[in-house]
Amino acid sequence: MFKRIAIFSQNSDERTLASLKELAELLYSKGVEFFLFEKSSGVPLCHSGNMKRFGDIGALSPPPDLVLSVGGDGTFLETMLRVREYGIPVAGINTGRLGFLANIPGEDVAMAIDMLFGGRYRIVKRALLKSEEPAALFGDKSAYALNEITVQKSDLNMITIRVYIDGVHLNTYWADGLIISTATGSTAYNLSVGGPILSPEDTSIIIAPISPHNLTIRPIVVAGSSTVNMVVEGRGREYLVTCDFRWTKLPFSNGITIRQPSEKLATIVPEGSDFFSTLRTKLMWGADKRN
Repeated sequence: MFKRIAIFSQNSDERTLASLKELAELLYSKGVEFFLFEKSSGVPLCHSGNMKRFGDIGALSPPPDLVLSVGGDGTFLETMLRVREYGIPVAGINTGRLGFLANIPGEDVAMAIDMLFGGRYRIVKRALLKSEEPAALFGDKSAYALNEITVQKSDLNMITIRVYIDGVHLNTYWADGLIISTATGSTAYNLSVGGPILSPEDTSIIIAPISPHNLTIRPIVVAGSSTVNMVVEGRGREYLVTCDFRWTKLPFSNGITIRQPSEKLATIVPEGSDFFSTLRTKLMWGADKRN
């Protein structure tokens, strides 16, 4: 049973505010103590005896039993950074557009809450990626990614990326960049460059080139236990590194090392909602009557 719930949202659009207000009413009716992220604007402190503000999930004692991410997939990625180290499960309520991560439609909030409190859900543990070298790549910001880590050109010139898997040379890519993706990220940037789709429980790592110079180059899937080292070269001075929604630039003299950390993100999927039905809906599989 969920007794303490934290709600994370940063959006202030009409649809998100409506879902937040509905959530507050539903959780109050169930006698749950709940907390709303302090930067969530436009939501009154209704039922103040039950609802409070928070800034750092780690400062809540005891910790919440569940975190609800209300917004789009971008909000879900931000939520991951805030709960990763605490092992608290996350459920995503979609008030954005596509919604692969935030897979509970905003209009189904009441039904989803009933399912969660009725134990009608399953937990999916999703693998993460971490950029381990160079250290403190993003300063004081996390170098963990739920979707992908990429290296890309920072100007008009193509870059050269030498990739090593556990110290063994995989390939040298002449391309605009390279996407190192989790199974979760397989339906994100990886999908747009023709990479494979993996089930969220899969722990494999996808390596997919962005606009490779050699058209015989294709995405490859390697074991999740692999260490991926990249040495990047180019005509300019630096290249771009992204980690989900964060980015920085590195000089070509600096390589990058990516591994999969031992911790995973626990996500909650209500009964009747599964990855394959989401694929069919979001990608419109079967819309062609010949299928």
